[in-house]
Amino acid sequence: MASTRRYHAAWHRWARFVAQRMVLRPVVYAVTKVSVLGTDNLDGLSGPFVVVANHSSHLDAPLLVTALPRRYTRSLAVNAAADYFYRQWWMKAATSLFFNTYPVSRTNADMGKGKGLANQLLSEKVPVVIFPEGTRRNTENGVKRFKPGAAALSITQDVPCVPVAIVGTDEAMPVGRSWPVPGRPPVTLIVGAPINPEPGERVRDLNDRLEAQVAAMVATRDPNAKPDLTRHKARPDDHPSERAQKEEAS
Repeated sequence: MASTRRYHAAWHRWARFVAQRMVLRPVVYAVTKVSVLGTDNLDGLSGPFVVVANHSSHLDAPLLVTALPRRYTRSLAVNAAADYFYRQWWMKAATSLFFNTYPVSRTNADMGKGKGLANQLLSEKVPVVIFPEGTRRNTENGVKRFKPGAAALSITQDVPCVPVAIVGTDEAMPVGRSWPVPGRPPVTLIVGAPINPEPGERVRDLNDRLEAQVAAMVATRDPNAKPDLTRHKARPDDHPSERAQKEEAS
């Protein structure tokens, strides 16, 4: 298990404050027109939690860590693809500083990198961000099928998930661009009410609820949108086994 000392270090927390709020936030707000909806849904949230968000752009993480209220981001750790953000030391250092990242494996070459770290962080009261679609490339309409890792973590650690819809970043900074398009394109962060696992709830059922909630917020731009769970009934049951889901969460 990798050391989690950095995630608790006061010096790193203050360095992230400078990087996120004094450097990154002014840049994000200067190059895009940011709107944030639903932060009142977080009133009363305490302890560790899992932020579950859709993902279509490298702009998503900067928007999350700069637009969410500071009291929820001061220790927030963002998952990052090990094969992309951990390839070179300088990229690892930069993402660690700005986003408090932890690695997740996507390829056989880095399999096992960061394994169990999300569970460990949550058990140490560090909230985490997961993009359960797994990739920025979207060939479907709306939100892609969620992988079950976030739901499994929520059940295993008995912590709430905070559904977040990110709208507009795919047009503001499409895949392949390293900087947002000119003209301050609009981007919106929509924060839903925390979702807790129900007693005895299966991973697949919680995963469906999370996916449906984020999809509803993306479609309506409403932080209190009602999810449509019938979208799952119309699709084949392609979820992995419960054991595989729990392994993914580790």
